[in-house]
Amino acid sequence: MKKAWIFLVILVFLIFVGISWYISGLNRVVRMDEEVNESWAQIDTQLKRRSELIPDLVATAKGYMKHERAVFAHIADARAALAGAKTIAEKVNAAKELDGALGRLLVVVERYPDLKANQTFIRLMDELAGTANRIAVARVRYNRAVKTFNAHIREVFGRFFARRRGLDEPRTYFEVEEEEAETPPVEF
Repeated sequence: MKKAWIFLVILVFLIFVGISWYISGLNRVVRMDEEVNESWAQIDTQLKRRSELIPDLVATAKGYMKHERAVFAHIADARAALAGAKTIAEKVNAAKELDGALGRLLVVVERYPDLKANQTFIRLMDELAGTANRIAVARVRYNRAVKTFNAHIREVFGRFFARRRGLDEPRTYFEVEEEEAETPPVEF
């Protein structure tokens, strides 16, 4: 009888350990998914902030650059694409397009020394630079969370739990395009 009780206790203990392991695995994949979502929300917030700053920047610059209509149209189109993007991949592509449009605006600004000295323009450019830094930091955090999540769902038990939660699709990285990564030429 004593052996039966010992066997029963061991069996109950092993069942408890197995259930705990299963629940822990399910919860871990959910926490990782939420970390990716939260990291993306930080990027999305900064992209929206930047998008809201752009009309002020464009309005200030328009007063000085009346004949640079193509640049402003491209910025408006890129901003609209970002506002209309639904998926993370669409938002990443729209953000890259907006980065390119802002880069072209900065090249044009170089031709207007009065604009570069305008206090409103300087303040807006500082805000944009700060936002760009926040986006860069958020992008690193997001990519780190994506890396952890994607690696986990490729592992044997990670895939098992991810499938149970319907989270077995790898997440998309927010990568920098090659031309963005190149150091821009500095001219004096």
